[in-house]
Amino acid sequence: MSRNVLREVVLTALFVALVAIATMAIKIPTGATQGYLNVGEAVIFWAALWLGPRTGAIAGGVGSALADVLTGYAMWAPWTLAIKGLEGLLVGVLAHRPFARGHALTAATVGAMVAGAAWMVTGYYLASVVVLHGFAPALATIPENGLQGLASVVLGAVLVRAFRGVKGLVEGR
Repeated sequence: MSRNVLREVVLTALFVALVAIATMAIKIPTGATQGYLNVGEAVIFWAALWLGPRTGAIAGGVGSALADVLTGYAMWAPWTLAIKGLEGLLVGVLAHRPFARGHALTAATVGAMVAGAAWMVTGYYLASVVVLHGFAPALATIPENGLQGLASVVLGAVLVRAFRGVKGLVEGR
């Protein structure tokens, strides 16, 4: 295994753990859906921007699904794996390359995080139609997930900015 592949595997595993921890550490229960708000999204954005779509997808999907299983929401884990995995993939595809050039927050970077959050809201709405048995009950997920997405865009921007000085670790220097 080459040094670059090993670095990618280790950093991906680290971000899987960070997503799971961030998802479980700050859980704010929601009444309408019996779910919870969390800040795991911010770490998914961070992973996708820093390391790209593959790591964003794996960290987002696996880390978030793992948190669902560990916190008693196992019925949501398959949905979460797909929704959060696609979210990390989307943010990475849209913004990793421009971000990697200068490690700066730009309109494109923030726009990619907003697109990821919008997908998360849409994905959980669609999953909730199935799980909560109908379109009307699923509507309650939109404001809660929208709030989580918006907060995660802000926190994701803070994380990316706070850790911009350690880009050499990610780039392999």
